[in-house]
Amino acid sequence: MSNASAPTLVCVKGVKQEWLEEWDESMPLPGDIIMGIAETDTEELFVPAKAKAELSSQLGKIVSQHVEFIWVKVRRGANTIKLRVRIVQYKYTMLQRKYTIKAATDDRHVAILGDMTIEQCAQLQEMSRRVVNVERRGFNRRGVKYEWKIKMDTYLPDQGCSVVSSILFMPFPDEHCVEATTTRCMAWFSASVSSGVPLVFVNIQTEQIATSEKQNLKGSRETSWGRQQNDTTTIQIVQGIRLWFLPGVAEVLVELMPTPGEVRYGMDIKRTEEGFICINSVTKGSAADRAGLGRLHEEAYGSGHLLVISRLEGKSLMPSNACSAGFIHCCDHSEIRDLLSLAIDQTDRVLIHVMTWSKQTRPNALQPVGAVASLRPPDGSHSGPLSQI
Repeated sequence: MSNASAPTLVCVKGVKQEWLEEWDESMPLPGDIIMGIAETDTEELFVPAKAKAELSSQLGKIVSQHVEFIWVKVRRGANTIKLRVRIVQYKYTMLQRKYTIKAATDDRHVAILGDMTIEQCAQLQEMSRRVVNVERRGFNRRGVKYEWKIKMDTYLPDQGCSVVSSILFMPFPDEHCVEATTTRCMAWFSASVSSGVPLVFVNIQTEQIATSEKQNLKGSRETSWGRQQNDTTTIQIVQGIRLWFLPGVAEVLVELMPTPGEVRYGMDIKRTEEGFICINSVTKGSAADRAGLGRLHEEAYGSGHLLVISRLEGKSLMPSNACSAGFIHCCDHSEIRDLLSLAIDQTDRVLIHVMTWSKQTRPNALQPVGAVASLRPPDGSHSGPLSQI
């Protein structure tokens, strides 16, 4: 049945504030029936609002008097309340300007006014009641300033690197379900921890990867320009497994500072079967030893851990993926040796980050990185020997 002949009231039929969790009862809400407006909250001064066009005209007159705030009396359910609001222009033509209201506390919360029936207003009021129900929604949310750069400089191992790392496992050609790839993924993680790498499990997820393969269909054919291959490219979507982990309970920064005449930093590096770069030995009295790595190396091997380098000059040394052919893609330790050799020739300092483990004591030369050190891995991990390369 049509409501075309039903009497209408000036109503808030919507608001432009998209974040529902930021609505509150001090704002104009959908379903509010506008009963009148005034420059103060004195009851006798409220001017009745009978239609949307008339209300817009009244708001325009107030704007011309340079009034910053006004009061709006609305009927919300069985209650009549007064809201402190601002006037805002929402449309401008050659003939007229049109005005509406917005929340005094949030410039984004702009009311869209309309002439609506009492039934339509009631439906909108019920929706607004559910949105601003404090018991259901919890406390109001407000944006607060956060010092992102200061926090990143303080709490990250390197301000350009995230704390968490990941490795992507591609399915083998004969793996047709994610369970098989997941099994290999967890075998790699368990083997890494068992060998002494102090990893901390964070998460595991599936990831879709698009692969392409060129195929030659029915050989090739001759053209006036020569022989042309009749190739086609096949795109295939496969499910990979990405494992997220923390490189130890923390990463600590170590600065290797050689003295004039030193020809090496004094540490030997090797690569584990799982693709991690670790310090295999530290020369007494060397730059590495002076930086605290000698004591840390002894403590690591004494507790069944490896002393693993997680970053070199801010760049990650983590293995990045395991391809469908079974190879683990990781940093070439010979390239790392070359970088260190070039730096020592120029007597440059080198910054490295090493993984640490729970219950590990740090020499004074090591610089812990912020609150990351509060993370702890699960107890009872087994360790094993380092592979030779």
